[in-house]
Amino acid sequence: ARKPQIVLADEPTANLDSKTGSEIIELMRSMQQRHHVSFIFSSHDPKVLDAADDAVHIHDGRITSIERRLAMTETSA
Repeated sequence: ARKPQIVLADEPTANLDSKTGSEIIELMRSMQQRHHVSFIFSSHDPKVLDAADDAVHIHDGRITSIERRLAMTETSA
């Protein structure tokens, strides 16, 4: 099987209950840490945004800000 280096995800937690959404976020974290997979995703879900290393905010088709964040690459102590 092929192992992707980049995964594109459009609203990966949309229409999911909170438990399943959290499981998807954890799966993304695990894949990033264990297999060095990068994710590019769009989302309106603050929980997904909190999982991002970087965030690009878009309004009316224009980039309004680029934010460097710390999340997926960090591990809890």
